[in-house]
Amino acid sequence: MKRINRASLVKTALIAIFSLCFIVCNQVSNGQVKVAPGKRVGIIGLDTSHSTAFTKALNSPDASDEFLGYKIVAAYPKGSNDIESSTSRIPGYIKEVQKYGVEIVSSIEELLPKVDVVLLETNDGRLHLQQALPVLKAGKRMFIDKPMAASLTDAIAIFEAAKKYNVPIFSSSSLRYITGMDEVKSGNIGKVLSAFTYSPVHYEKTHPDLFWYEIHGVEPLFTAMGTGCQTVRRVKTENSDLVVGIWEGDRVGTVEGIHQGKQDYGGTVFGEKAIKILGGYAGYNPLLVEIVKFFDTGVVPVNEKETIEILAFMEAADISKEKKGAPVSIASVIEKAKKNAAKINY
Repeated sequence: MKRINRASLVKTALIAIFSLCFIVCNQVSNGQVKVAPGKRVGIIGLDTSHSTAFTKALNSPDASDEFLGYKIVAAYPKGSNDIESSTSRIPGYIKEVQKYGVEIVSSIEELLPKVDVVLLETNDGRLHLQQALPVLKAGKRMFIDKPMAASLTDAIAIFEAAKKYNVPIFSSSSLRYITGMDEVKSGNIGKVLSAFTYSPVHYEKTHPDLFWYEIHGVEPLFTAMGTGCQTVRRVKTENSDLVVGIWEGDRVGTVEGIHQGKQDYGGTVFGEKAIKILGGYAGYNPLLVEIVKFFDTGVVPVNEKETIEILAFMEAADISKEKKGAPVSIASVIEKAKKNAAKINY
């Protein structure tokens, strides 16, 4: 039997320990994440589970190479002022992100010098315009989570400010990347003739009905149908919330908000060549991959026109409800919002 060289074993063990310490120290310095230049991510708003999910994905020791080395280094936790379901989450989410080396700061102004790009995650869309402006003025690329704002007017103002300060931005729900949508977007089913999508619906009195949660059904509808929606009608009962849009070329897109029974996401897209069933939910990572590509290149994966039309569709749905299901022109909703946005100073 070969004699074990204890000195050699000790040396090997010391090398292994030193290597492990080097890896850990390279990841975290004084409790904070250490990141390559240009890849420091900041979060605004720790009142949504999206913030912790993104932090876990990006800052995990085994983070996917698809995330291109981007890490969340700092967060300003303040989100909604008065939506209890949001404000109550903040203390727990602060502790959660701190486990991943994220520094907690006391203001957006304190956050900005520490980061290169920003995730605007505040759950309350009413705050997005005022929180986005200092980021844009600082020239930082920014992803704005759903809802982009609590009104179409504010969303248009954010886009106009982004143009003024020459900063690329985009907004999206993770349901844009629902399973099966890649086949629709690649053209495998041919031209999309109509589509039906669905999602759970939860209302928040401070936001238009569809903005708070049913955007998760509207986003994949527009991903499949594209822009060009002309009119919107809505039928709302105690058990159902159905919104129907008529697109150019007499194409029909419908979204169902599920009130009762089984809660899920999905849909059906009808193409010239095939019919595609959508679902289930693919999680946050497909969206996060697109976000880091955007941070890296400045190329937006969802254009302004589509996002504005999505918000106009949802705002028009509320107007149609008030008019007992009468059709509402998307163009008129956008025109009114543009006039209101022009009055905002940014």
